[in-house]
Amino acid sequence: MSPAAPLPPAPPPPAEWIAHCREVTRRHSQTFYLGSRFFPARQRAAVWAVYATCRDGDDIVDELGAGEAETRLAWWWERVQAAFAGTPGPYPTDGALAWAAACWPIPLAAFEELHEGLRMDLEGYHYRDLEDLTLYCRRVAGVVGFMIAPICGYDGGERTLTRALRLGQAMQLTNILRDVGEDLERGRVYLPETLLREYGVTRAVLEAGTVTPGYRALMQHLSALARAWYAEGRAGIPCLHGRARLAVQTAARSYEGILDDLARADFDNFRRRAHVSGPRKLLMLPQAWWELRGGAGAGAEL
Repeated sequence: MSPAAPLPPAPPPPAEWIAHCREVTRRHSQTFYLGSRFFPARQRAAVWAVYATCRDGDDIVDELGAGEAETRLAWWWERVQAAFAGTPGPYPTDGALAWAAACWPIPLAAFEELHEGLRMDLEGYHYRDLEDLTLYCRRVAGVVGFMIAPICGYDGGERTLTRALRLGQAMQLTNILRDVGEDLERGRVYLPETLLREYGVTRAVLEAGTVTPGYRALMQHLSALARAWYAEGRAGIPCLHGRARLAVQTAARSYEGILDDLARADFDNFRRRAHVSGPRKLLMLPQAWWELRGGAGAGAEL
């Protein structure tokens, strides 16, 4: 993938389509929504369209029974392909995605990878090692960086895209660490088998919801990996254009704050859900701005 200029402007989509995508984003991810508010209006609408489409697929896998989810996910993928072909269905997300894909060079291949990642959940994929977990994080979240970068505009070519991928992977690993208890209720364990053995954490320990010394050490290990991915991903943010830098930096800093809250709770992700409060997110904004001012490309207008 390489940077490309935006495609010729397409007529704006109906306001109700964008309002629907905005509400999906706001309802499901306050952190992503906060960051999105810093985009200019047209880019913001496109980001919401991408997020809402991804969310639709995720909800199918999380909320429906196996048989129905299989059918609906195949239908979701058909709708995405139709939107990219310029023949969207009657749903607001379909039309909004078709508009975004007509205005920016968003790669359909990224949605194809997302589809494969969602199928990993449907099929009860078994995570043997860190390589398996990294692949999952790439497919269900890392590739979102490939979807958003063309909307932002960016310099640096493949290197910037690789960093965008890494930032999405960091966010997904954060989700996994936050949601261990919730995922267990769905019968899912994303923690790699090799690491569970290394730290002496059994399935019985997980199901008992016990924060043993070994479990705490495992959480610290994976939190450190997520932070390393954040650091790598943030290095690409100064290569984004204009206000997109502050939008992505804000979302990244807020998401990484979940790891801070998890650590403050002594890594008990069985009985509570780590989060960053609204006021705490707002307090992070000056830090995000100053970090960008000190980074590469700081002279450009934010």
